[in-house]
Amino acid sequence: MTGQNGLAVYVHWPFCLSKCPYCDFNSHVSAGIDHARWRAALLREIDHYADRTPGRIVTSIFFGGGTPSLMEPATTAAVIEHIGRRWSLDDGVEITLEANPTSVESARLAGFRDAGVNRVSLGVQALNDADLKFLGREHSAADALAAVELAGRLFKRFSFDLIYARPGQNVYEWMGEMRRALSYAAGHLSVYQLTIEEGTPFYARHARGEFQIPDEDTAAALYEATQDVLGDAGLPAYEISNHARPGEESRHNLAYWRYGDYVGIGPGAHGRLTLNGEKLATRQHRAPAIWLDRVERDGHATQAALPVIAEERLTEMLMMGLRTVEGVPTERFLRETGQPLESALDSARLTRLVEGGFLIADASGLRATAEGRQRLNAVLPALLG
Repeated sequence: MTGQNGLAVYVHWPFCLSKCPYCDFNSHVSAGIDHARWRAALLREIDHYADRTPGRIVTSIFFGGGTPSLMEPATTAAVIEHIGRRWSLDDGVEITLEANPTSVESARLAGFRDAGVNRVSLGVQALNDADLKFLGREHSAADALAAVELAGRLFKRFSFDLIYARPGQNVYEWMGEMRRALSYAAGHLSVYQLTIEEGTPFYARHARGEFQIPDEDTAAALYEATQDVLGDAGLPAYEISNHARPGEESRHNLAYWRYGDYVGIGPGAHGRLTLNGEKLATRQHRAPAIWLDRVERDGHATQAALPVIAEERLTEMLMMGLRTVEGVPTERFLRETGQPLESALDSARLTRLVEGGFLIADASGLRATAEGRQRLNAVLPALLG
């Protein structure tokens, strides 16, 4: 049972052993963590949001970070149990935990399975040691593949991440790396292009000319090779960076891309909740220490809970939905904006993008073509103005 009563829950664990130089997520290195204190705070913030959303059915839980595999399995078990007590769990609930494939963290995977996790997502990123070192990863390629094999023995569903457009990478090498990855993969792979984000160590190093990433033409060729190799192997893209066999898509991420409701628990976590017919954008305080203090004091650390007006809902819905192959169905336009597709969008802009081969608009809704998804950063401003 899902539909409008369905709810996804994201739980943020902000701690890492080290900070990857390309990462701009809300993650922090900490020498000492009071796990009992953090466990109690996570449960308390769940209570706050459960009180506001009674009767909802949780379709997915996602432990993200940071590095959630540094969490004690007992904390994971307590969070899952508490979510099931305060809401109710769908019969097919997907419970995912992100993990790094170091030998230490791999040894904890059985504990997370016993805690109730039924899907893991491993941050492999590359299958050669030189690139793993460049990316600041703590594991070797051998560690990564051993972790993937272990995940396959412990979990019916698992995924792992790869990063392409690394310095010096060419299409031939990347195709070989993907084929090697496919020999270990099951039903899902996430494949991301390396981007240089402001505020990261890579941003400063790249600005100083210490390394270069592939140019736009090479990056496009790498993207197209990704679609071809994974599509031919039976894992077509269902979203710009995510590939799966039919039925193996990440249900939690689909909740985001389909603009469903989700609760964000933990430092810096975001949420979107429909309450009394109004969509709210929620955001928890970003700093771990402040978040913890405020939850203990107030029961939550919500820094913002603001209405999302119809125009903003349209923008968010398109930004998320057009990333997927399925696009945005007609009924979603009506639900979120109160208008049909043809009224919600500028007809001249839409016509240009349809005639240019970037979008398809029909009775079923609006979706991007393969060319449109590859160029979505340009398509969205052209559509929305």
